[in-house]
Amino acid sequence: MERTYIMLKPDALKRGVAGEIISRIERKGYKIADAKMMQLGEAILKEHYAHIADKPFFPELVDYMTSGPVLAMIVEGPDVVQGMRILMGATKWEEAAPGTIRGDYANCTTENLIHGSDSVENAEIEIKRFFGK
Repeated sequence: MERTYIMLKPDALKRGVAGEIISRIERKGYKIADAKMMQLGEAILKEHYAHIADKPFFPELVDYMTSGPVLAMIVEGPDVVQGMRILMGATKWEEAAPGTIRGDYANCTTENLIHGSDSVENAEIEIKRFFGK
């Protein structure tokens, strides 16, 4: 069974759409194997976003990601990494197709509701980072 790491970001929780997003994940046939609320700090964000930590927008991203709790999840299912990438929609909200999570709910690129691993290898790294498993 393939696993992926999914994180509902602070705006999903502040706006009250976490339940709808979880419902979409489950209706797709995926299982939420584990979940926990977390308040992220700068250290874990620098590790998680190491590939963009040198970008000028990174401080804004840290401010946003520490502005409230996130919901970290391990999601399982056949081809779940690719399936969740499709379900989430494009990272840039204006490019996300209607019917996707970001296409239906996101209203800016910085606060785009959800993160999902981009490969099976990164899913395992992210699961270990946030769950210690």
